[in-house]
Amino acid sequence: MKRRQLEHFPNLVTMFFTRARERGDAPFLWAKKDGEWQSVSWSEAARQVASLAQSLRDIGCGKGDRVMLVSENRPEWLIADLAIMAAGCVTVPTYTTNTTRDHQHILGNSDAKAVIVSTQKLAQPLLPAVLYASECHHIISIDDIITGQSPDIARFHHWDALVSGKHDVEQFEREAEKIGRRDLACLIYTSGTGGAPRGVMQHHGMILHNVEGCIDIIANDFGWDEEIFLSFLPASHAYEHTGGQHFPVGLGAQIYYAQSLDKLAANIEEVRPTLMVVVPRLFEMLRTKMLKAIEKEGGLAAYLLDRAIEIETRRYEGRSRLIDKPMDALLSLTLRKKVQEKFGGRMKALVSGGAPLNPEVGLFFQAMGLTMLQGYGQTEAGPVISCNRPKTGIRMETVGPPMKNTEVRIATDGEICVRGELVMEGYFRNADDTRRVLTDDGWLLTGDVGHLDEKGRIVITDRKKDLIVLDKGDNVAPQRVEGILTLKNEIAQAMVYGDRRPYLVALLVPDPEFVASVNGDEKAVQKGLRDAVDRVNRDLSVIEKVRRFIVADEAFSVENEMLTPSMKIRRHVIGAAYGDRLAALYKR
Repeated sequence: MKRRQLEHFPNLVTMFFTRARERGDAPFLWAKKDGEWQSVSWSEAARQVASLAQSLRDIGCGKGDRVMLVSENRPEWLIADLAIMAAGCVTVPTYTTNTTRDHQHILGNSDAKAVIVSTQKLAQPLLPAVLYASECHHIISIDDIITGQSPDIARFHHWDALVSGKHDVEQFEREAEKIGRRDLACLIYTSGTGGAPRGVMQHHGMILHNVEGCIDIIANDFGWDEEIFLSFLPASHAYEHTGGQHFPVGLGAQIYYAQSLDKLAANIEEVRPTLMVVVPRLFEMLRTKMLKAIEKEGGLAAYLLDRAIEIETRRYEGRSRLIDKPMDALLSLTLRKKVQEKFGGRMKALVSGGAPLNPEVGLFFQAMGLTMLQGYGQTEAGPVISCNRPKTGIRMETVGPPMKNTEVRIATDGEICVRGELVMEGYFRNADDTRRVLTDDGWLLTGDVGHLDEKGRIVITDRKKDLIVLDKGDNVAPQRVEGILTLKNEIAQAMVYGDRRPYLVALLVPDPEFVASVNGDEKAVQKGLRDAVDRVNRDLSVIEKVRRFIVADEAFSVENEMLTPSMKIRRHVIGAAYGDRLAALYKR
């Protein structure tokens, strides 16, 4: 495909059908089956989208009806999403980690008429919720599902039967042109670090605005070629939904669906992606793993690592030296080449979003020869608001300049405000919360505090609704302290605590490899954690220092509801479980 700027499409469905017509029988969606990567072509995907869209209409799903989608990342996920929209309906993606209670809330709030579910495992918590959903009349299963003696709660359909027809793709392409950019595309329920999820109303133009802005960066800063994506973040999350699904469609790219987090490293080497959207936690884990491997190897490897970080630090600070050039060249032929090969050898950029990226982590990967672009956004903004880009200079302490056609202003109290087509219509059936974050003249109040630097890049300094206020009125941003704590080899996860208290304390999850290295000895674990906290405290201000800590009973995970699906900690859940023990630290 020739390099070019993205056309101005009226909706996401037209964008997809246009790309499918251009790409024809070229591979589009890949999944590993029976040990081999197998693809679905653009033309076959278009046929399935048209067939499923017609089937949805045939079972009674009409314009504006909501259809819930419960599936792990796989080719059928994107086909279902596009087919729902092609039928004139609205996609309601949900997390695969949702409980029956979560499903019940979303089904009840959205009044979804049908639900598409992929597997038996995911159907188990879903089916009881459908019992209480008065509007949900159809369940479509992608794989075979055994329902046992379930009540006749809805009519069951099988995916294969609904996508087997040979419906006219051109007919749906013509009909899709009637869908406007302001028409509702999906309801994405924010995972939330507290309270019940709210349905963010994302219209077609909102997501297209994001896609156009992302393609502007690729086309102008890197060159738009044959792009390969590896998808592994939950497709139901706004970040992956836009950045890992519809952005590749706009590029005419191929999407490979990773098998699992455990197999991600192997998948990267096999697939050799050119672009990946990731969350900071993955980078932190990879950095820790790489540091341990190099430390174990020692000798030349450790020496080259130190030189790479030194040279990149000087370059980043504008202190490059001519004397560094020979070593820089050697690093490119040795250490960096080896690391780049582990990432497939043709990675243009790794885009980090969903949570703040510690600058030290970003600088590490830059030193390894990988381009790191930290972005910033919210589900309420499509979600991409800004992103670092090489042409304006990549600064790890910023989240880059606003995306194309995006207005950003800083309020008198420092809050970052955003306006443009990327801003949501509001929260579904929740006028009160909508009024709290949307002004009458269209500004989204992000809840983040920051400023614009001399090159117009956004610098986030605090979070209005996620600050710890100590008893003397000092404000502490907990994510910064937690991010620094988890950079230490001994600490896998951390949550700091101290609202209206005299100082910070912490809940720590020790790193499993560290625990194994001391044979699980409890006293050695405590000493190692204490040493790690002491090292962190040396670089923190007085109000940020962690004075005491306790060790968590188990790791924070999505399964125990202490992490959101986008890997943010749920403070209210963790606080409920450990609040008394954390509070007791102040009585010693």
